[in-house]
Amino acid sequence: MTALGRLPGGDGAAAMRAINSAVLNPLFLGVFLGTGVLCAALVVAVVVTGGPAHVAVAGVVYLVGVIGVTAVVNVPLNDALAAGGVDWPGYLARWTAWNHVRTVAATVALVALLVP
Repeated sequence: MTALGRLPGGDGAAAMRAINSAVLNPLFLGVFLGTGVLCAALVVAVVVTGGPAHVAVAGVVYLVGVIGVTAVVNVPLNDALAAGGVDWPGYLARWTAWNHVRTVAATVALVALLVP
């Protein structure tokens, strides 16, 4: 995002629109949403079997912090950018901040899954 922010004029926004368009493919969506489905299954399995709590925590953190933030914040921002309804500097700041939230959530979920 830093590199896109350095591009002149509307080039950064155009590049981001191209990235957003290209990422909507079966492979990416399968991996992204498939991970969410697996996390939901982990949470259910822990609730049903009384498994380790850290596994459920990992699943919930991923579902809320990655899938939820993507659906509630990043996708609407991307849609607004595609429609031309957002200024690029504002989009860049908000998208980047929320992407950091997603990154931290994914990292916390991973670490929670690695706990023995």
